[in-house]
Amino acid sequence: MERIITEKTIQEFRVHLKSEEKSKNTVEKYLRDVRAFAAVQNGESVTKEAVIGYKQKLLENGYAVRSVNSMLASLNSLFVFLSWHDCRVKTLKVQRQVFCPEEKELTKAEYERLCRAAQGKHNERLNLILQTICGTGIRVSELPFITVEAVKSGEAVVSLKGKTRTVFLVKPLQKKLLHYISERKIQSGAVFITRTGKPMSRTNIWREMKSLCEQAGVNPQKVFPHNLRHLFARVFYGIEKDIAKLADILGHSSINTTRIYIISTGFEHRRRMESMRLIL
Repeated sequence: MERIITEKTIQEFRVHLKSEEKSKNTVEKYLRDVRAFAAVQNGESVTKEAVIGYKQKLLENGYAVRSVNSMLASLNSLFVFLSWHDCRVKTLKVQRQVFCPEEKELTKAEYERLCRAAQGKHNERLNLILQTICGTGIRVSELPFITVEAVKSGEAVVSLKGKTRTVFLVKPLQKKLLHYISERKIQSGAVFITRTGKPMSRTNIWREMKSLCEQAGVNPQKVFPHNLRHLFARVFYGIEKDIAKLADILGHSSINTTRIYIISTGFEHRRRMESMRLIL
């Protein structure tokens, strides 16, 4: 029997992913990867050799190893769903990164400049969004769980991806949010909402953050919501040195995921090596 990926196949895969309680973004990402592979196949039967060839082509086209592995994970998930187990391929081996490039990770000083830039633009909502993500380590998709009720109690119960955890709001943040709620006369539900009363979307937050870059003097490549979560992780680990506790706070199932969040910058890595004073 020929193994051809059709639109019907893709839609059945979508239903399967939803039944697995994958997030909306994950579902769309998997389907996007599958469609890209199907376009290359152009109606040809899927074989393991074809998938290996596709993997090689992605590398030749300049895709990063992590991106290639992410795409292969989507395809392998499809093949398991279709029981095409012999089509699955191995991902590329990646050496664990010891440090991250300085141009990618947001520093605490840059975060503070972004907050001041938001204040300068009289955008208190964005200023508090930045502080809420960075001060709690939550994902931008979890912001709707920061409700009036959560702020008043000092903790938010976040239920996402089949997992539930409690996120504490420290007193200074709680005080700022209570003042914001009072000024905006928000009675209940999500704190960060649009003029029409809907929770702020990831896209809107991302766009507003980018608008701060020039005034804050921060490289736009560093400015996106998830980097605030990374900054929280690095600062927390720098104080506590407890990766298991950090994984719980961030809502990670695997400590290996948490490791990615706490790698230091190249500058910090060099400074630590120099402090060893092993060169005579």
